[in-house]
Amino acid sequence: MFTSFQDYWGARKPKLDDAFQKQLRSLLEPIPLKETAALLGTLETGKKIRGCLACLISEALGGVLEDSIPRAIAVELIQAATLIHDDFVDQDTIRRNRPAAWTLEGGRRAVLIGDVLFATAIKMMNDLGRDDGRVVSQAIAQVARGALHEPLSPSILAWEIESNRIDGKLYEKIIRLKTGILFGTACELGALAARADGRLGKISFRYGIRIGEAYQIADDLKEVEQYLAGRYLHSGQLAALAPALLYFVADLRPFFLSHLREKGEDLSAATAEFFRVGAKLMKNEIERRLKEGVSEITGNFPSNQYTAVLRQAPWDLIRMFNES
Repeated sequence: MFTSFQDYWGARKPKLDDAFQKQLRSLLEPIPLKETAALLGTLETGKKIRGCLACLISEALGGVLEDSIPRAIAVELIQAATLIHDDFVDQDTIRRNRPAAWTLEGGRRAVLIGDVLFATAIKMMNDLGRDDGRVVSQAIAQVARGALHEPLSPSILAWEIESNRIDGKLYEKIIRLKTGILFGTACELGALAARADGRLGKISFRYGIRIGEAYQIADDLKEVEQYLAGRYLHSGQLAALAPALLYFVADLRPFFLSHLREKGEDLSAATAEFFRVGAKLMKNEIERRLKEGVSEITGNFPSNQYTAVLRQAPWDLIRMFNES
């Protein structure tokens, strides 16, 4: 009997880890890489929460766990590929306390490895069925679009703010495409694994979308709280946080225009107060979206132990993230 998402995750993650490891090794070990063991070590770690959500949705809808495992692995391959690409684009050198893929294999080969993972996820799902292939293909396209919406440099962002090209819709797009889509895709694939009808597939997708959006807001909130504690931001950090903070606190617009071109900035008392207001609003928005997600499945899913876990899972996931 599972009483929380953590319980379910603890029971299912070992199977996902094993299946994911086997898939990765079959893909990468035949390729002559510089640091195969280190690369596998970086890619194989991770919570597998999206994959676990796919399995949980499937079991809640009467599916067999074995049918959801390959779909869960496809989702985790997409997640791994996006992280490889993101680390190279952002020039981040550490991933999960290990070397980022591009620092091990170089930028060009890291991007190609990510492409291999994307293509493998599509092939795996196409082999299972037309709908599975469609779902993952759409997910990859939309995740890529989400990355394009993110600000690339402080100077470009300052110009976009001055040109009134940054509005509340930008952050909505980013959190939906960057994070929400893959959570939603995991849940929709779970419904497909259970051979549920299209209506339940869409409900599952919307449930996952809301959780993913809240998850991304929680990620941004953690950054805001860290900068409040340190009272210092450099321009690159400001650019990364700008869509979120401008969404929640429009009055910060003059601050961003003044400081995006600076190398660093100590937060004044007035600016810190704006950040605190933003943090409070972000917490409220996380709660609102989690409740919206649960409302999607309420009355639509069968009553069983897995559905009970699904109703609590959104808050469990945010708690797991905050404790990591």
